[in-house]
Amino acid sequence: MIVQAVAAHRALTRWPILIAAPACLLSFAIFWAAQRGAEVSMIDLMVYRAEGETVRAGQDLYAMRATVANLPTTYPPFAALLFTPLTLLDVPEMRTLATLGNLALLVVLVHLSLRLVGREDPAATLWVAALAVWSEPVWTTLRYGQINLLLAVAVLWDLTRRNGHRWAGTGIGLAAAVKLTPALFAAFLLIAGLVRARSLGRAFGHPWNAWLRTAGTAAVVFLTATVAAGVALPADSRSFWTSMIFEVGRVGHAEDTANQSLRGVLARLLHTGDPGLWWAATAALVAAVGLAVAVAAELRGERAGAMVACAVTALLISPVSWSHHWVWCVPLAIVLAARGNRWWAAATVLVFCSYALWWVPHGAGRLELTQNGGQMALSALYSLTAVAALVTLWRTNRTA
Repeated sequence: MIVQAVAAHRALTRWPILIAAPACLLSFAIFWAAQRGAEVSMIDLMVYRAEGETVRAGQDLYAMRATVANLPTTYPPFAALLFTPLTLLDVPEMRTLATLGNLALLVVLVHLSLRLVGREDPAATLWVAALAVWSEPVWTTLRYGQINLLLAVAVLWDLTRRNGHRWAGTGIGLAAAVKLTPALFAAFLLIAGLVRARSLGRAFGHPWNAWLRTAGTAAVVFLTATVAAGVALPADSRSFWTSMIFEVGRVGHAEDTANQSLRGVLARLLHTGDPGLWWAATAALVAAVGLAVAVAAELRGERAGAMVACAVTALLISPVSWSHHWVWCVPLAIVLAARGNRWWAAATVLVFCSYALWWVPHGAGRLELTQNGGQMALSALYSLTAVAALVTLWRTNRTA
């Protein structure tokens, strides 16, 4: 009887995963078919491949232009080194592997997000991934063959390690070496570590703690990767760090609807391609507030809330945060739901699955510079959602 009872219990516990797995696979299969039907170009993946080819040919990385859109290199040289293996693949094979890899990374992103809120559940992971794949940022990431899911997973891997883990910080360091925005996570951990050390009266004694150790590891990994790229690509590294890093216009027009950062919102609001000091002042204020909210949450032991605050702050203050950069909407919705903010979580899912930012005039002719009030509100939905998340977390900090 005992053996039978144990067998029955195991069968019952397997049922959720046995239902969730085929449902997730079906959603992914339909998604893949829809992308093929839409004849997605995976244009950014082609740029990555061209960067790898440029490195192998020993040519000027930042003079390169790729695809019919004449797109330039925008990432640091270390990224181009990582892209060189793409040149060993045929284009159809590369696109297939990139799609499979991104779908797998989405599942990992959901898994790590659920781990961060203390709700690891394989069946829940698959159900959430089956839905999340249809959000606009994830759809667009796979449409372009982007690396956003990889960078988010690298950061979350660090944030879900136990305190003092010897490799914690590696993911953030590598992500920042590929694309600078994730460096804000290292800054957040550094500030949290310094505040905690000072609060314990050890600012000038032994201030080393888990936060400082992780931030230090991230800095060392970032510098190691950057120096390695400098050795391998000295001319390109000099060009990037002395010139290209300041040329934010290389990536596209600030007012483009796809740009969901504060700079993009202000460009559309002010009907200008360069919001200048308005953006600099607003970004500085939001950076200070966002980091303060993140640090306060972290010091209270609310790492999930701290992660969300830091992620949305990075997206808001970046000069350009294309809509596909907002794959952080997945952990954002999970954290809001786990904290009991079900309506906020549902609203977040609605925003990122509505594709509403594309309902406004956009495309050739810089149509975004003539948007009316309603159109500007639709094309600012991601930023507005991020600000709402920061306000919610700030209010939580005050009442905790």
